[in-house]
Amino acid sequence: MFLGTYQPNLIGKGRIALPKKIRNELAGNRLVLTIGFENCILGFAEKSWEEIVKPEFSRPFFSDQESRDLRRKMCMEAMVIELDSQGRFIIPETMMSGTDIKEQLTIIGAGDHFEIWDNKIWGDYRKKLNK
Repeated sequence: MFLGTYQPNLIGKGRIALPKKIRNELAGNRLVLTIGFENCILGFAEKSWEEIVKPEFSRPFFSDQESRDLRRKMCMEAMVIELDSQGRFIIPETMMSGTDIKEQLTIIGAGDHFEIWDNKIWGDYRKKLNK
């Protein structure tokens, strides 16, 4: 289970080293990243991603506009990422620009996945959660 809050540094342009506790939950060197709904990047263990999208694939495709839209949103921005031996990877530029992530970021564990946020945007969002 992905838990905790971390503030790793970006190493160069979009390169990040995942915290060890996050890497341990991945159980491998591959993960799936996609852009979330709240201006963040979502990260999943590859096997978890397959389980999470499976229910959406069982919904009617041709007769359900919402199902088609959600399926497209989930998959069009998703990418399989490989970690190097030290748990580093480069966040794709399209994800960086699509989420307003700048130089400082926060990674949060969210149970079945983790999320990568811009520090300021996360701080503002967290204030709303605490009200």
